[in-house]
Amino acid sequence: MDIYLAKPRGFCAGVDLAVDIVNLALKKYGPPIYVKHQIVHNSVVVADVESRGAITVESVDEVPENSIVVFSAHGSPPSDYLRAKELNLTVLDAICPLVTKVHNEAKKYSKEGKKIILIGHKGHQEVIGTSGQTKMDIIDDKNPNIPKYKKNSEIAVLTQTTLSVKDTLKAVESVQKKYPNSIIRNDICYATTNRQKAIAKLASKVDLVLVIGAKNSSNCNRLKETAELTGKPAYLINGPEEINDKWIKNKNKIAITSGASTPEIQVKSVIKYLSPDNIIESKIDDEDVLFAIPRPLRFLREKK
Repeated sequence: MDIYLAKPRGFCAGVDLAVDIVNLALKKYGPPIYVKHQIVHNSVVVADVESRGAITVESVDEVPENSIVVFSAHGSPPSDYLRAKELNLTVLDAICPLVTKVHNEAKKYSKEGKKIILIGHKGHQEVIGTSGQTKMDIIDDKNPNIPKYKKNSEIAVLTQTTLSVKDTLKAVESVQKKYPNSIIRNDICYATTNRQKAIAKLASKVDLVLVIGAKNSSNCNRLKETAELTGKPAYLINGPEEINDKWIKNKNKIAITSGASTPEIQVKSVIKYLSPDNIIESKIDDEDVLFAIPRPLRFLREKK
């Protein structure tokens, strides 16, 4: 059996930044610190920070007064910051800068009086944060139900950063067909785009695709769907314990990729289990994106 490793894969710059902020906070303040929502959508990462004193909660109301809280990489609505202020919490915001960009676009176009359409998945943490910035209509990338506006309305279209590139393009085309003068922002992030492009190219050369990552990770699910579009079987797994041996029976070429919130240790554990004859890395591009610790949080690096 040969393993073909997609590259790029795994952690993106936004995930690196968010995990770094939690680690610095634990070092600076000591446990416990609270994390509002999973810092990133990956159980291995969450378990690691929790083993060292981070406590994951789903609501700001679960954080005791006067505590330290890290807001997750997915972004948060303004109401969370207001509630944190009422509880006298120290907020360390680990939002991905590319999500911040979408928030800023939403506020900008709202001030300009434009109607805003957000293409995204209702209930996803990122969409909750973005839709909280201002009034907007949310449509699904796979089944876009285009809202009705007045004929002369000015419209701006934003997107969740972790969507399917192909599905989002179709949704955008549906909006443009109804409102040709819409402003379209391409907000799908570089990491999502690159990983989908890499596995789309690689899947055609193999018998099976394994996507390593969490079931609640949007970008991992999109990778699985991207592989399936090539006609190849694809499975989303957290680790080797989830592999069904029937999947890999008589499969000579298996492609492996991982989502933007998946640490490489998970990929290595799957490779070890499969025990391939050869490992071939299939690279489409290098990623050299790095996000610095935001200026308001640089004090975390200062020694006590």
